Amino acid sequence: MLIGLCGGICSGKHAIAEYLEQHQGFQLLELKRKDFPKITDEPEDVRWLQGSEDTSKEGNRPSPLVFETVGSLLDFATKRWQGRWVTTDIWESATIDRFLQRPFFLLINVDAPISLRWKRFAERCGRRQLEPPSLEKFVLWNDRHLYDKTIGYASLTDRAQVRLFNSTSSLEELHAALKTLDLADEERLRPNWDQYFMQLASLAAQRSNCMKRRVGCVLVRERRVISTGYNGTPRHLTNCNEGGCPRCNRGEGGGVGLSTCLCLHAEENALLEAGRERIREGAILYCDTCPCLTCTVKIAQVGISEVVYSQGYNMDQDSAAILEAAGIRLRQFSPPQNGLIYL
Repeated sequence: MLIGLCGGICSGKHAIAEYLEQHQGFQLLELKRKDFPKITDEPEDVRWLQGSEDTSKEGNRPSPLVFETVGSLLDFATKRWQGRWVTTDIWESATIDRFLQRPFFLLINVDAPISLRWKRFAERCGRRQLEPPSLEKFVLWNDRHLYDKTIGYASLTDRAQVRLFNSTSSLEELHAALKTLDLADEERLRPNWDQYFMQLASLAAQRSNCMKRRVGCVLVRERRVISTGYNGTPRHLTNCNEGGCPRCNRGEGGGVGLSTCLCLHAEENALLEAGRERIREGAILYCDTCPCLTCTVKIAQVGISEVVYSQGYNMDQDSAAILEAAGIRLRQFSPPQNGLIYL
């Protein structure tokens, strides 16, 4: 695994890299030449401080491996992809394009409140016996580094698989949060089968036209997709979101007026698409929401062996009782947390 940490000055990239080195067996990879993006009126001492976050005593950290170019760093990690490597030398899109082609690479963006980052930066300037910029100057300088059309790194944030918001001022708190998060979990790189099929169910849900709730479902046997389904009105009827189901469009509460609802549930659509002959014993149903009671009895009827869901529903206990009586395993799956994470 190779973790790339990007983000603004004093966001905590180097502190996280240090944690990965000390507690999870990673080794730091660095570039010899720090070709940071430059703003024309930015002071030289500010540019120099961009790559000098000193979060620990240097004697306590192993020496980083240093490379002349991005290509040589990436070639090294590629040949040793089963090792654990981390780099903070990520600051432009061309580099990211090359790194993201590798299946062992995880891009993590680190951010923090700008007032806190300015405070950290002022403390760093003090340790270097430099005059710190005012908060106003720091904000203007930060905005240009983030949003400048040619050198702004905001685009890197959008491409990061994980975004960490590091608002703590305590290294102990940061380390405790990182231990719980476990950035080294390899399922962040390549989803296991549960993740894979649940993501397909979530993708199917995006096709839903039901005004009440988006739900997606995938039927699987022997790790192959049999069928998919999402909720909405039957074919040839007006879509629910276009007024096709009066009950949903009236905004009826949960469990009210169900007999007048024209929408098929995601599970029903997947079952109808597959048919009993294709399902057979051993089939697994993945759904991003726990099946309702009506769908549960149909699931029991067709011989599905297991139901996996990610989000709860208001009938979970009743559905669970029916599935247990039918000898069908029910379990909830929660994938590793990605996206924006508050530390």
